[in-house]
Amino acid sequence: MALVEDLFKGSTVTGLAVGVGALLLAPTVIPAVGRVIRPAVKAAIKGGMVFYRETLAEVGEVASDLVAEARAELEHESAPPAIAGRGKTDGH
Repeated sequence: MALVEDLFKGSTVTGLAVGVGALLLAPTVIPAVGRVIRPAVKAAIKGGMVFYRETLAEVGEVASDLVAEARAELEHESAPPAIAGRGKTDGH
């Protein structure tokens, strides 16, 4: 970091020289760097996708369980209370 700061502290001419050099080298350096970095970036993206998919599946299970519990509680709370004597099947 200090190297870059030192280059630009010198003068405007130094800054322009670095900029022109970067522009001239960019067409050759960027594809070479891309060929090296591309597999690593692709592997990182694939790893992220697998992690996301597994995490999402787990979150989906938890959410599904919570929804089922909430639905059961709502049904239990909204069910009419049982009347004493009704529903007995002992023959009395």
